Amino acid sequence: MKVALVGNPNTGKSSIFNLLTGLRQHVGNFPGVTVDKKVGKLRIGKEDHELTDLPGTYSIYPRSKDEEVVYDSLSDSQSENYPDAVIVVVDAANLERNLLLFSQVYDLGIPTLMVLNMTDLAKKQGKTLHIDKIQELYPEASIVEANARAGFGKDRIKEGLVNLKSRSASKITLAASDDLKAQEVETEARFKTIQKNLGDLESKEGKAKEMSRGEKLLVHPILGYVIFSLVLIIIFQFVYAFATIPMDLIDGAFTTLSAWTSQVMPKGVFTDLVTQGIIPGIGGVVIFIPQIALLFFFIAILEETGYLARVVFIMDRLMRPLGLNGKSVVPLMSSVACAIPGVMAARTISDWKERLITILVAPLMSCSARIPVYTLLIAIVIPDETIFGIMNVKGLVLFGLYMMGTVFALLVAVILKFIIKSKEQGFLLLELPEYKSPRWKNVGITVWEKVRIFVWDAGKVILAISIILWALASYGPSDRISESVKVAKIEAAELNLSEEETNQLISSVELENSYIGIMGKTLEPVIEPLGYDWKIGISLITSFAAREVFVGSMATIYAVEDDGASNKTLVEKMKGQKRRDGTTVYTLAAGSSLMVFYVFAMMCMATLAVVKRETKSWKWPLIQVGYMGVLAYLGAWITFIILS
Repeated sequence: MKVALVGNPNTGKSSIFNLLTGLRQHVGNFPGVTVDKKVGKLRIGKEDHELTDLPGTYSIYPRSKDEEVVYDSLSDSQSENYPDAVIVVVDAANLERNLLLFSQVYDLGIPTLMVLNMTDLAKKQGKTLHIDKIQELYPEASIVEANARAGFGKDRIKEGLVNLKSRSASKITLAASDDLKAQEVETEARFKTIQKNLGDLESKEGKAKEMSRGEKLLVHPILGYVIFSLVLIIIFQFVYAFATIPMDLIDGAFTTLSAWTSQVMPKGVFTDLVTQGIIPGIGGVVIFIPQIALLFFFIAILEETGYLARVVFIMDRLMRPLGLNGKSVVPLMSSVACAIPGVMAARTISDWKERLITILVAPLMSCSARIPVYTLLIAIVIPDETIFGIMNVKGLVLFGLYMMGTVFALLVAVILKFIIKSKEQGFLLLELPEYKSPRWKNVGITVWEKVRIFVWDAGKVILAISIILWALASYGPSDRISESVKVAKIEAAELNLSEEETNQLISSVELENSYIGIMGKTLEPVIEPLGYDWKIGISLITSFAAREVFVGSMATIYAVEDDGASNKTLVEKMKGQKRRDGTTVYTLAAGSSLMVFYVFAMMCMATLAVVKRETKSWKWPLIQVGYMGVLAYLGAWITFIILS
C-alpha cells in the first residue's frame, strides 16, 4: 500500500521516516513540480510498502509550492500520489497546534494513524496526555505513542498501520485553494473545537518555562551573530584538520593505482584511457568524500539540535533590511550543500520579491561542488601554518571563501531590493523547537544521502567529462601535432635535454596542440590578466558543466601530459608547473585569484535549469549568469593585482 507521512515542521517527521525506512529511501521529484519527494520502503512482516514523506505544513490549505503538494496529494482521490493510509506525526508537547492539521486529514476519510511523537519533551514540560480522551474525539483513527529520536515506537507504528480501519468517503468538502475566506472560517472553527476539548485531552503541571540565559545569548541581536560565526569557524577548522589524512591516503592510492596499471597493462589506447582518463576521473570524485561527509555531519548536528532554527530567527533581523526574509536563511544554508535544493527551498517564502531575490543570490553561497576546487588550490598555494598555535591558516582561508560568498550574496540582495519592485509585504512565521541531543542515526542517514548524491550525481558528470577530455587531449589535427613534435625534438637537441626531459617536452607539446589544447590557447589571452595559463583555461571551460569537474579536468590534463605513469600526486604535479619562461604557474596570486573566480562564477547548468523552472522565464537565469560572471572576472583580476 501507499502510505503518506504528514505533520507540522519540527514534529520529528523526518526522524519517524528514518526510523521506519532506514537506508531504504531515495529522493526524487513529484510529477510536474520541482518539490522534493522522499520515498522509502516500509517493511511490515514480509511485505514492502511505499512510504512518502510529504513536505511539512501547519494546515492542509497551502501557502507555498511545497504545501500545495500536500493539498493535491490528499484531496484528490484520482491523483497518483493519493495514499491508502496516512500517518500524521503530532508533537505531543504542542498538541493544540498540531491537532489542526490532524483533524483536517482525519476528516478527509483516509485511514489515519496518529503518532504522538516526542512524548519525552511533553513530560519534561509537565504535560500528561489522556490518550483515551483523544481516541474518543477521533474514534476512527489509530493512535500510538513514539519517541523516534530514541528509536522507540517503530513496532507500534507498524502494528497501528496493520490495524487501521477502512474509512467512509470524505466527510468534508475542502475549501478551494483560492477561497481564502472560507479557509479562514473553517480554520477558526476547528481551533475553537480543539481549544474547547484541550482541557480533557491533556493536563499540565507547573508554569510555562522561561527562556534560559543560554537561549538569550544564542538569539541576542549582537552576540547571536558572534556565536554563529565562531561555530562556523570551528566547523571549518575541524573539516580541514580531520579530512586531510584520509584525503592524502586516497590521493596516494589512486596515484599508485594509475602508475601500477600503466606498467602491468599492455601499451595502447585502452590503457591510456584507463590510466589517464578513468582512474584520475574516479579519484577526482572519491578524494573529496571525507570533507563533504564531515561538513554535512556538522550541519546535520546543528539541525538536529534545533540550533539552526535559532540561526533563522536571528538572521531575520539582518535579512529584512536587505530585501530578504528570515526564511531565506534555509535556502541559503541549503545552498552550502547544493544550489539546486537551495533554489527550490525558496518556495517556502510567500513574498514573490523576497523569493526571487533569494533565488538569484543563492548560487553565491559556496556549495559542496566548490569544496574540491578550494581544497586543491589551498593545498597548492596556502602555507601549512597556524595562528596562535591552534588556528590552521588553510582552515581560515576555507572559512574566508565561504564568508566571501555569503557577504556578496547579501550585498547583491541589497542592490536587487531597489531594482525589483513589489507591493507585497513579507513576514516570518517560525517555531523554535526544543533543544535536543542529536539523533545519531538521523545524522548518519543525512551524511550517507549527501555523500551518495555527490558520488553518484557529480561522479557521473566528472567521469564522463574526464573521458571526453582524455580524448580531446590525446588527439588533434595530425599534421599540427607531428610538426610540433619535430620542432620540440630539435629544441631538445639544441638545449641538450636528457631523455626524460625530452619526453616531457614532447608530451607537453602534444597536449598543447591537441584539440583541447587549441581551445585552451584560444581562451588564454582572455584569462591571462587573471594569472591563468591555457591549461587552467581548459578546466574553466569544462567547469561550466559543473564546478567540481575542475579537479577531474586537472587530473586528466596532467595525467595525459606525463602519460599517467608518474608517481606524483595531482598537488605535486600542479605545484611543479612552470610556464615556458620558467615562472611558476600556481603562485599565491594566481591560486587566490582562481579561488575567488570560483566563489563568484555561475558554473552549474543544472542550477540554471532549476532557476528557469522556478521563475518560469529565461530572463532571470541569464541575468544570473551575467552578473555572477562579471563579479567572478573582476574579483579574480583585483585579487591577482593585489597579491602579485
